[in-house]
Amino acid sequence: MDYLYPDAVLLIFCKAPIAGQVKTRLIPTLTAEQAMQLHSELSLSTLQRATQQPLCAVQLWCTPTTDHDFFISAAHNYGLTRQLQQGSDLGERMNHALCTALKSYQRAALIGCDCPSLTSQDLADAIGALNDKTTSVFAPAEDGGYVLIGLNRPQPELFTNIPWGSEQVMAETRARCQQLGIIYHELALQWDVDTDEDLTRYRKLNL
Repeated sequence: MDYLYPDAVLLIFCKAPIAGQVKTRLIPTLTAEQAMQLHSELSLSTLQRATQQPLCAVQLWCTPTTDHDFFISAAHNYGLTRQLQQGSDLGERMNHALCTALKSYQRAALIGCDCPSLTSQDLADAIGALNDKTTSVFAPAEDGGYVLIGLNRPQPELFTNIPWGSEQVMAETRARCQQLGIIYHELALQWDVDTDEDLTRYRKLNL
């Protein structure tokens, strides 16, 4: 396939849709089964947006295994390769995936599966922003985290001693970039589906 950015790769982090293990913050508003279905819906929507234009290669980074039926089906339907997330926390897993990708590609962007506001144009803008001068790109989230990180060289310092899951993730990451002299670019503010309020907002999108 002729990609717009043949030197780039998009990494999509995804959990296997197992009832009681995904979108648990939405329980008991949703049953465990409904939360699993929502996770599957969000994940498939993400894969659709990531592949609807020939932007770059796309890899599905799976956990806890790569052989769940959902991953096998998604990889087949969307033309993705499957990789296994590795690391003891989110930072280690993201760092490992990005370092692995940057051995084969000059630019890599990583996203999760629960951000309906992130568009295919945002993905293109993220990869396009990575150049000789700008070495990192982020899509900050309303909850204080970020929903996308892109790099064109390994930056392991951005993944250690970060309070993952807190409201301080993006602020701490900005501070780390400034301390290390990493030039970064930020995309527009995004939102993901974690809370009951997010779920209401998401459902209004689909009315």
